[in-house]
Amino acid sequence: MALANAALTVSLKSAKTTSKLVRGLWKGRDLSTRDGQAVADCLENMSDSVDELKKSMVAMKEMEGPDFEENMENVKTWVSAALTNEDTCMDGFEENDGKMKETIRGYIVNVAELTSTALSLITNISSA
Repeated sequence: MALANAALTVSLKSAKTTSKLVRGLWKGRDLSTRDGQAVADCLENMSDSVDELKKSMVAMKEMEGPDFEENMENVKTWVSAALTNEDTCMDGFEENDGKMKETIRGYIVNVAELTSTALSLITNISSA
């Protein structure tokens, strides 16, 4: 359980940092309409991801008692949704090419890998 909590903490921190980095790329740039919309959508997805990871961390602290299985299912659902949001962030860049897409992809791949690791650890707890 401690390892899963640690993984969630690292994933949440990475998601917050990624949001700040993406926002920083957006500000002060003369982006095409397509890039601007893709970045805005990505920021919304990352905000949702952060919220879901926060809910997961709160729930992980309340895992005692008869509701353990239900709480674990909720945590798995939220972490899985966070991972989906991170993946969806890149969808808006499918038609785009260039430096913005590759830079953001690097950030998103990192946070998605961390979230995937957290999900794997959580899944192992609930199936043990």
